[in-house]
Amino acid sequence: MSVANVVDHPLTGQSMPGAEAIIQVLADEGVDTIFGYSGGAILPTYDAIFRYNANETRHGEPIRLIVPANEQGAGFMAAGYARSTGKVGVFLVTSGPGATNCVTPIRDCAADSVPVVLLCGQVPRAAMGTDAFQEAPVFNIMSACAKHTFLVKDPEKLEETVRSAFDIARSGRPGPVVIDLPKDVQNTMVEFKGSGILHFRGYERRLENLNQSRISEKRAQQFFQMLSLSERPLLYVGGGVINSNAAEELREFAHRFNVPAVTTVHGIGSMDVNDDLCLHMLGMHGTAYANYAVDDCDFLIAVGSRFDDRVAGKVKEFAPNARFIAHIDIDAAEIGKVKAVNWSHVGDAKTSLRSLIEFGRSFEKDFTPWLEHVRMLRQEYPLTYDKESNLIQPYEALEILSELTNGEAIVVTGVGQHQMWAAQYYKYRNPRTWLTSGSMGTMGFGLPAAIGAQAANPGKLVVDVDGDGSLRMNLGEMETATTYNLPVKILLLNNQGDGMVRQWQKLYFGHRFSGSDKTLHMKDFVKAAEADGYQFSKRVFDRGKLRDTLKEFLTFEGPAFLEVMIDPEAGVYPMVGPGQSYKEMVTGDFIKSRPAPKDGEKVDMTTIPDLF
Repeated sequence: MSVANVVDHPLTGQSMPGAEAIIQVLADEGVDTIFGYSGGAILPTYDAIFRYNANETRHGEPIRLIVPANEQGAGFMAAGYARSTGKVGVFLVTSGPGATNCVTPIRDCAADSVPVVLLCGQVPRAAMGTDAFQEAPVFNIMSACAKHTFLVKDPEKLEETVRSAFDIARSGRPGPVVIDLPKDVQNTMVEFKGSGILHFRGYERRLENLNQSRISEKRAQQFFQMLSLSERPLLYVGGGVINSNAAEELREFAHRFNVPAVTTVHGIGSMDVNDDLCLHMLGMHGTAYANYAVDDCDFLIAVGSRFDDRVAGKVKEFAPNARFIAHIDIDAAEIGKVKAVNWSHVGDAKTSLRSLIEFGRSFEKDFTPWLEHVRMLRQEYPLTYDKESNLIQPYEALEILSELTNGEAIVVTGVGQHQMWAAQYYKYRNPRTWLTSGSMGTMGFGLPAAIGAQAANPGKLVVDVDGDGSLRMNLGEMETATTYNLPVKILLLNNQGDGMVRQWQKLYFGHRFSGSDKTLHMKDFVKAAEADGYQFSKRVFDRGKLRDTLKEFLTFEGPAFLEVMIDPEAGVYPMVGPGQSYKEMVTGDFIKSRPAPKDGEKVDMTTIPDLF
C-alpha cells in the first residue's frame, strides 16, 4: 500500500496542475530517479520535475532526472534500476515515437516480471484520433504488452491513476504499467487529495487471496509424504524466488532438507554458486551436471519457475524419472500450463518456503547417496574449455572477472553468447547481482540496464558484460554514463560477429553466415568510448595481459571501457537444441558428456549400485 494512503498528506486540498500532482505522487512513492526523454506532449510534466526540485519547501530529496540517448534506453535503465533493487523503476517519455520506442522495454519487463511504470505524453484529448502531430495509439499498442495500461481522460482521476500504477506494478506477479497522459490533462488544475487508488474488484480479490494464501497442514503433509517417498529430490528455482526476496528461505530450505538446486537464468543468485548444494543453471545452455541431475531426479520441486521452453525443451522428456513434480508459483496461470504436476501451491515463494520449513521441522530423511551422486556429476562433468589456446577465451575472461570481484559485482549483459558465458562462468553469490533479458532476449539491454543499476546502487561495482553486436544496439548510451559520471564498467567481448546466430548457423544452416559476420565492420569501439569521454578505454589482444588489464579496468574510479578480442570460434556449450531433450545435449570438444540412453530407454536410477 502506498505511503500516501496511510499518512495525512501536507498538500491535501491544494490546487495544482495535473503535472505537479503526477510528480508529487512519484515523490510519495519513493521515486528518487526518473529516466526519460522530453518532448512536446510531455513538457508540462518535465517542467513539473524542475519546479519540484527547485521548491525549497518540498518534503523529501530532489528527484534525479537521467536523460538517455533514446527512449528504449530509458526503458532498460528503469528495468535495471528495478531488477537490481526490487523497487519500481520509472521512465518518462513524450508521445508518438517517444512512446513507441518504449514498446520493447515494456514487453521485456512483462516477459521477465519486472515492475516499472512508464508515463508517456499524448496529444490533447480533443486531438486524439485525428492523426495529430506525434500521435500514436498508445493504449492499443501497450495493452498487448503491459501488465496494465491506463489512458487518463478524467483529470480528477489522475492522482489515483498514478498511485494505482505503482500498486499494480509491484503487487502479485510484478510487471510493467503504462500511463498515457494527454497534454491537456497534465495542464488541468486539480485538487490534490493525498491518498486514494482506483479499485479493480477482480484484481483486488485475487491479490487478497494471494496475500492470505498459506499452505494448509494437509497440503504440507502431502508434500512431505512425496519427499519421504523420494530418493533424489531436486529444487528447480526460477526468478520468482528473486522477485519475492526469498533467497534466504530457499537456502534454508535446501540445507534443512539436504535438497540440491538448479536455477533458471533468472534464478541465478538465489543460491550461492559456491554452495555445495547449488548445481547452477539448467536448460539449453545449463551446466551438464545440472541437466544430468534433472534427468536423474525422482522429485522435482519447482519454485517461482515456469517450465520455459529454454528449460523444458521436449516437455514430455523433461525430468523423465520424476515420480513427483511439485510447483509453487505466484501466478495460478503457470500451474500445469506446460508440465502436469502432482502438487501445487499458488503463493509467493518467500511465504511458501517459510511455511514448508516450519511444517517440516520434524521431517528427517537421509539423502546422502543422492548428494554424493550430484557431487560426482559436478566433478565429472564441469564447465571447461581450451586452456592451451593462445587466443583469449571468453570463459577465462569471466573466470578472472569473477575472481577479482569475489562474485559480488552486479553483472548486467546484453544478449548472445557473452550472456550465456557470463551466466555460466561468473560465480554469483547474491540475489539481484545478475541482470539480463531472459524471455525476450533483447539485444541492446546490457548497457542501459547497467546504467540504471548503477544509478540505483551508487556504492556497488556494476559491470556490463556485452558483445559487439548487442552493444551496437544502444551504443549511444555510452555517453549517458559519462554525462552523469556513473562508474559503469563496460567489458566488451568482441568476436566480430553475432556469435550466437553464427553458432546456430554452424550447427543447423551449413556454415552459411548470412548477416552475422561483422569482420568487415569499421567500428572502433575504443575510439568511440574515448569520443564519449571515457578516461579508461583500452583494448587487449594478448592473453598474458588479460588479468592485469582487467584488474586495472575494475579499479578505475569512473566509467571505464575494456574491449577484449576473443577467439571468434569460441562456442557456448553445453547446448540442448530447440525442442530437444537433455539426453541429446551437445557438450562440445572440452566438456565431458555421459553416454545417452538409447531411444525409448528409461533409466531406472534405483538399479545403479554405486548410488544406492
